[in-house]
Amino acid sequence: MLDPRVTERRNPRSADIDLASQLAIVDLINAEDRSVADAVATQREPIARAIELAEAAFRSGNRLFYVGAGTSGRLGVLDASECPPTFGSDPEMVQGIIAGGPAALVRSQENAEDRPDGAEADLKAAGVRAGDFVLGIAASGTTPYVWAALAHARRMGARTGILACSPPAPERVADVDVAILPITGPEVVTGSTRLKAGTATKLVLNTITTGAMVRLGKTYGNLMVDMQATNEKLRDRAERLVMTTCALDRPAARTLLASAGGHVKVAITMHKLGLDRDAARAKLDAAGGVIRRVVADAPPPVEQA
Repeated sequence: MLDPRVTERRNPRSADIDLASQLAIVDLINAEDRSVADAVATQREPIARAIELAEAAFRSGNRLFYVGAGTSGRLGVLDASECPPTFGSDPEMVQGIIAGGPAALVRSQENAEDRPDGAEADLKAAGVRAGDFVLGIAASGTTPYVWAALAHARRMGARTGILACSPPAPERVADVDVAILPITGPEVVTGSTRLKAGTATKLVLNTITTGAMVRLGKTYGNLMVDMQATNEKLRDRAERLVMTTCALDRPAARTLLASAGGHVKVAITMHKLGLDRDAARAKLDAAGGVIRRVVADAPPPVEQA
């Protein structure tokens, strides 16, 4: 019987993969992967809507929650965990909730996705409230844990969305504020949604958080000016950013960064407007954090290799 979930169907192109050479396996998987970006591109409008919902949540002091099980849950936790070091965001702003809890990040807890009662408890523990945006991630479109989480989020007054690589039931799609459905087709290994579906999921999540953070002013052009300089590599990057944007040598950039409390965006604003740290922060806050609304200069042109 043909499974209605696209992600559970057999892929005719990989039916003989068990007879393939190492190189043939690489070529087969790579050929399948090439279709993933096109599938994601079909969802450009709902992804943009998700960016809008995430930005609105952030600007009102609320949060973005990813909720999923298995690979979907792990990818949500991964994207959430990468936002603070990349954008200098509060760890509370983007959070990942995975069925089975933290243990499921490193060891499969497959039965956790079938426990809808666990979803409500997990969202209550996270304090999901009105104004938050909760995005459920369910590659197959059917995960009970995810749909229970979305139902609870709606009851709390949160906005909701679903990200799935197989079309969910229409009545379920009608219940959410946004549905992102990159249909990636049958996997190379039947049902292994860590493959194409997982790649599509990561692309979508990267786009949502990057888009929302850019809209919040976390970049200056495409420069990462709100990052946290927490190690030597990032401290070097912060100094180079200030050197490039303010035309300073490294010692001067280091001094300016120190006076800005290590914050690149504040340092740039201080230098370009001749302000002290508090005044620069006040200017940025009044402009919604967007540096281009405060500093008239465009970022320096891209250096050609």
